Formats: sequence, structure tokens, C-alpha cells
Amino acid sequence: MHDLFYLSDPGEVAMAQDLIREFGEDAGFEAAERADHSRTVGNYLHFCRWRQIERLILVLGNPVAVGTIH
Repeated sequence: MHDLFYLSDPGEVAMAQDLIREFGEDAGFEAAERADHSRTVGNYLHFCRWRQIERLILVLGNPVAVGTIH
């Protein structure tokens, strides 16, 4: 699972939760739009962060477990 995304700050999980709460099933699209906007304005750090949050949202929304199950 660690190969799917990298989160540098636990606050990014909270950001993903906020997007899911606000946008529901469209939360991944919202994160992608924020990433695209960040890239457009030349902010590659925020671009990378939003892409990782987008990936986290996709994993959280997946009904099938990802990675090792104990």
C-alpha cells in the first residue's frame, strides 16, 4: 500500500476527509482539480501534495481492501 501514495503530513489525511465530506464521490475530482491548478500556477509542491491526496481518496473509496490484510 505504501507504493500507492506518499503523505508527508498527517494533516493531509484530514484534508482528504474534508474533501470527502464536502464533495462526496467527487472528492477525487476536486483534489485533481486543485492539483492541476497548482501545476498551472507553477506550485509543484502543492501539485504533488494534491495528487497524493487524490490517490488517498481513491484508496479510501475502494470497497476492496488494498495491501496486506492481517
